Amino acid sequence: MDSDEVKAALGGPLYGGGQVAADGMFWDSYQKTGLTCIYDRGMTLVAVAVDALEGPLVRFGEVELVGRVPSEVRKEIHDLARQQGAEVQVNWSGDPEIAAWGVSMGTAQEWRLCTEGGLERKDTLVTSVLLVGPGLAHDPYAAAPVRHWQDVSERGTNPGAWPVTPDHGRPRWEWVPLRQVGPLRFGMTPPQVAAALDGEIPAGRIGRFPFWFYTEDGQWDLGEDRFEKAGVSAHYWTYQDGVPRLGAVTVHGRTGPQVHYAGIPLVGVTPSTLDAAVIQHAEEHDLGLRFSPSGAAVPDGPKLALDTTRVGDTTISEPTFYGEDWEM
Repeated sequence: MDSDEVKAALGGPLYGGGQVAADGMFWDSYQKTGLTCIYDRGMTLVAVAVDALEGPLVRFGEVELVGRVPSEVRKEIHDLARQQGAEVQVNWSGDPEIAAWGVSMGTAQEWRLCTEGGLERKDTLVTSVLLVGPGLAHDPYAAAPVRHWQDVSERGTNPGAWPVTPDHGRPRWEWVPLRQVGPLRFGMTPPQVAAALDGEIPAGRIGRFPFWFYTEDGQWDLGEDRFEKAGVSAHYWTYQDGVPRLGAVTVHGRTGPQVHYAGIPLVGVTPSTLDAAVIQHAEEHDLGLRFSPSGAAVPDGPKLALDTTRVGDTTISEPTFYGEDWEM
């Protein structure tokens, strides 16, 4: 099908956003139906992403794929695959991927309607799915059309397990807003960051050339170092002198040190528990609150973001602390 045929099949444009790349590949998001349609050159439909919360129910055999508990779907997929003799792989997010079916599973945060009429995030995840044609089925997220929609090349791959360090096994770090997180002071160079973490060598580095979309000439700018043993990621600004300096620190929710705000643990906590504690503290001390795009309640003032990371079927908190010069 081409894009016009897709619009006709969906009963109209129902357009909610999209992007066209210079090489002719593009994707369209149809928010009212919870679908994203991904096209190769020539406007040929090659993949459809079904949203976990707003997308239609999709069934393969007897397995309902969308909007369900991930571990339950995983079990049913493996059972059906054994019956059909199909091989099940694990994709970048740790979810099942079956090339013979053109199916790659994913997840999204679950939300619920609260008593005031708005939406609030839950602690749980529900399933989404990417459905692809045979040309992309072997490795969908490595295929160019899918990369234009969602490039996961810089995200850490997961083998399908989410071990969590218990709170009593985590070191305690002090956070001084705008100055430091544990031994890491904002403004440090990468060698200084590594030295402060007992000389740990980064397990992964992310960076880019300043004008990568034109050429890979010039100086490569370091953007992030990931330290698995310490359980943190260091994010860098590259200043005019060409030296990267620490501008933000993400503490890994599953394995990182514990950090407190006003006595509230910020790391490895279920979102609902953390939201309730932050809101209660703000009400008791007449403080302002802001809510992140992910739905997290964040104290107004400190340069802090409270994201989440996955633990199987649920999520836990993963904060990022920012220096004064970092633009959130």
